[in-house]
Amino acid sequence: MSKKFTFIDRRDFIKKTGLGLFGLALTPAALANVKAGGRLRTAHIGVGNMGMEDLKAISSHELVDVTALCDVDVNNIAAASKLFPNARTYGDYRTMLKDMENEIDAVIVSTPDHTHAPASLMAMKMDKPVYCQKPLTHYVTEARKMKALAKKKNLVTQMGIQVHSFYDYKLATLLIQSGIIGKVHTVRAWSPKNWGYDGPEPLGSDPIPETLDWNLWLGTSAERPYKENVYHPGNWRQLVDYGCGTLGDMGVHIFDTPYNALELDVPRTIVNECREPNGFGYPVNNIVTYEFPQTPYTTETLKWVWYDGPGAPPAHEDLILPNGDELPDQGAMFLGENGRLLLPHFQQLPRKIVDGKYVEMDIESFNLGKPVKDYASESKKHYHQFVDACLGKTETTAPFDYSARLTETILLGVIAGRFPNETLHWDSRKAKFAEKKANKFLNGKYRKF
Repeated sequence: MSKKFTFIDRRDFIKKTGLGLFGLALTPAALANVKAGGRLRTAHIGVGNMGMEDLKAISSHELVDVTALCDVDVNNIAAASKLFPNARTYGDYRTMLKDMENEIDAVIVSTPDHTHAPASLMAMKMDKPVYCQKPLTHYVTEARKMKALAKKKNLVTQMGIQVHSFYDYKLATLLIQSGIIGKVHTVRAWSPKNWGYDGPEPLGSDPIPETLDWNLWLGTSAERPYKENVYHPGNWRQLVDYGCGTLGDMGVHIFDTPYNALELDVPRTIVNECREPNGFGYPVNNIVTYEFPQTPYTTETLKWVWYDGPGAPPAHEDLILPNGDELPDQGAMFLGENGRLLLPHFQQLPRKIVDGKYVEMDIESFNLGKPVKDYASESKKHYHQFVDACLGKTETTAPFDYSARLTETILLGVIAGRFPNETLHWDSRKAKFAEKKANKFLNGKYRKF
């Protein structure tokens, strides 16, 4: 018998999605900020590309004072300084944090992935709330350390996964948890983006630009010669020493809502269908299959399949849409006992499919107010939520307690790419693989720089 779908009223929606002021526990850092006059002094590590977007979004909050800027590229610092001429500027985040420890209240980390944890952990040890871009870390052990430290110090934290705060993603979470398609047995998610590299490691070296501190860019990663247009500013996501491939980039966004809606923990098994590892770049195409233990919203076992790279996803009966419609370029499909729910990424509402036909959902019954229309303001919610949490006014919805688990799940799939077509068995309690050969990829050696 089908489970009846019960709409949730607006008050319950506010409670579940973290939009209301409920059960707030002010951290020492938040209390200090409130006592200081209710303004937040921020320090930004990495202000180029996404870092610039983070800087603009955080600073758009009326109670933020941008106090310090840090980047290894002086061109990025110059652009950021034009916006905030009174902010102190640095090239080395370690120097900045030590110099400004008593003059900043929160730290925003927007560097390449390999520097997320070193910078964030240093700030957190100084009792600073941290907003860190996704994926939270480069290694599984780092994610667990950041989660543990945030808990120990009771710090406000947020991972930079802006869509987590969007209306349509919150709506999809409530739809799934209300049983609109029954218990879910499979999730298929995809992105055709290509943050992989199947070519050879480049030979030789190029002159380091005068504007770039290459040693500081490498940070804790192994020393290697500079090659123009290979690492900085934009291709590092493809490379195993610095990024996490397409899975680590788009996977975090697209996994987030199904992962959150189904209240998943980390998987039991992982297998990645991809090319043999080359030790330098991630595979261009990956098909990663996870198996998760049961939750209140899943069947006894949940199967999760991720597809990325050019051509993703391949044709599959689970992904056929009514009326011959094409799949959205990126998205996820929930498959449940009583139908399917399509969640495009992003700026589109989820759609219910039963017996090969779309089924209209009475979205207005949620009484959520105005529909999705202004995604520019939507994207600021996530950042402003962090600022308000630092000031003791609300809580974040993607704190490290949650985002570390999501990141761990992502990174286990990345590690599985080292062992193509082989099923890896993960013991979450011991934080180890049954396959001992895979455990060396759970962490990395930090270079002194």
